[in-house]
Amino acid sequence: MAELPGDKSISHRYAILSAIAEGASEITNYATSADCRSTLHCIERLGVEIDIGKERVKVSGRGLRGLRESRRALDAENSGTTIRMLSGILSGQPFATTITGDASLRRRPMRRVIEPLTQMGAEIRSEDSGRAPLVIRGGQLHAIDYTSPVPSAQVKSAILLAGLYTDGPTSVTEAVRTRDHTELALREFGARLDTSKTMVRIHPGPKLEGRQLNVPGDLSSAVFLTAAAMILPGSALILHNVGLNPTRARVLDFLISIGASIHPTSLQSRHGELVGDLSVRHAELSGGEIAGAQVAEMIDELPMLAALGPFTEKGIEIHDAQELRVKESDRIATLAEGLRRMGASVEEFPDGLRVAGRSAGKLKGATIEPHGDHRIAMALAVAALGAEGETTIRDAECAGVSFPEFFDVLDRLRGLKN
Repeated sequence: MAELPGDKSISHRYAILSAIAEGASEITNYATSADCRSTLHCIERLGVEIDIGKERVKVSGRGLRGLRESRRALDAENSGTTIRMLSGILSGQPFATTITGDASLRRRPMRRVIEPLTQMGAEIRSEDSGRAPLVIRGGQLHAIDYTSPVPSAQVKSAILLAGLYTDGPTSVTEAVRTRDHTELALREFGARLDTSKTMVRIHPGPKLEGRQLNVPGDLSSAVFLTAAAMILPGSALILHNVGLNPTRARVLDFLISIGASIHPTSLQSRHGELVGDLSVRHAELSGGEIAGAQVAEMIDELPMLAALGPFTEKGIEIHDAQELRVKESDRIATLAEGLRRMGASVEEFPDGLRVAGRSAGKLKGATIEPHGDHRIAMALAVAALGAEGETTIRDAECAGVSFPEFFDVLDRLRGLKN
């Protein structure tokens, strides 16, 4: 049995909405990741009282219009979710705020949120062609009906959060449905939304009320441990309290379709989120292709899926995933580099890559440079479990961005197996 850290995506949303709700919210199993700490630090700078205990985070909400101007720039550090979602909230505030991040975050594209928020009436200046730092001067916003050119839950969320401050209902339409954690959380706090398969509309000016909340275990983190169990013969693993939101769980459907032995049990609904346990056993994997709508539905899990390629019969091929090139690293190039160092046969495309299957040979231990990318470090660490010889992962502590306990949990599970 393994317990997972709280879901990053949900933790961000609960913290931000707690900050603009009326009254106190208490969040248990809040994510331990550095990214989610960044969100807490930023909202604290906006005048929100935060009390971090051993097992819970208490947020004293200031109401929809109660945030205060920060005297210093907000630092989102490495968190794209923090900067993009807070940009939506800040666009509705009657003051100016500068929000920035670390060197990696300052390289990531922000124009995708700048453009719709500017259409809504915010004034946003960026110092480097649509990249952070952003200077956001908010105020009364106008409702828009926005069709997103990029399938991104962060973009959708920024617009919906700004829509709390508009003069009428605001809608976002997506070509591909992205994760709906923001919609579920908004409803939980008391917002009114209308939804269809690819459209969501939010009504402005709700009274958001503080809540008692429990964050489920992070599915994206679960995928790394699930992959480890699938790679090592004789493995059996139960993961408890995993978030199984259908807009996130497509990765499990894909793994099952290529032969994985994964069985969800004890399903229940909590704060609108589907939660359950996962039973995982070693299995022979056939391999397959990921493209089209699948990509947006499991964008965070693609590094681990690619790293499974050498342990499958046919390999793993990924297309339509050019978004991976503007994450914490160029994940396509970084994955290709790391897997090749371990002896894998990898073909790189502008929008993805193909990792050959078992017939290309067994992986060998190597020294890996994840380029500060937490998901690359963890994916290649799992691949190293099935390699011959020792693998060294430089800057392995970057895993703390999303899963600080990863290497300790992995080591403990290996010890239980042995």
